Amino acid sequence: MRLRLAEERPTEPPTGYKIARPVLSHDGTRAGFTGVSLGAGLPYGVLDEASCGYGRRHRAPHRRCDCGFHCVHDRATAEALLCTAEHRGAAVLEVTVLGAYIRFERGFRYARQRVRGATLPPCPCGAAASLLADAGRGVPGWRVVEAACGRCRGGRQALSVAEFARIAGEGLRVAAAAPPAAGSGPAALGMPELMAEAALLQARLDWFQAELARFTGDQRG
Repeated sequence: MRLRLAEERPTEPPTGYKIARPVLSHDGTRAGFTGVSLGAGLPYGVLDEASCGYGRRHRAPHRRCDCGFHCVHDRATAEALLCTAEHRGAAVLEVTVLGAYIRFERGFRYARQRVRGATLPPCPCGAAASLLADAGRGVPGWRVVEAACGRCRGGRQALSVAEFARIAGEGLRVAAAAPPAAGSGPAALGMPELMAEAALLQARLDWFQAELARFTGDQRG
């Protein structure tokens, strides 16, 4: 007996979230994204159709393959992926799931998608990103670009966030994530705390000098 998956007929296309790297074509006329795992070598446009990443001729998503676009149900799950070192600097995409799809516990695997919005991370220096600069890597025909501010751009080729959205087309919205708030990190130290830290450091230094003198035989004060 052949098992069949339950069919869904939603009144509106589902919404999902994923992380991806922004890319720009070598001639600067097209913009899109590339995945961070299996699809890293297959750039896609804002409105695009999936193909099998293994080069097989079946249509994605095939039930006995893991091909197709992938996304998760909620934004928080996608943002949590940015914590890993290899995913730092990726953008968070909001997508509309189109065509045939397979639903999983945490997301979808599907045939077509429209990227509605992209949120860029802050520049590595912590400032809000105003540019997308050449990241120094890519795939044939496409350069990966990364979030940067004007100060950190250096001599790299770059384009504005608005220009990237214009080239990508299809009404893509691109926003820069706000930099971390000043109070979101460790609490700032006041004068009493700083004095206590200085006293502790001085005590440690005195102990270190005494131990060093004991080992070297230097008894001078």
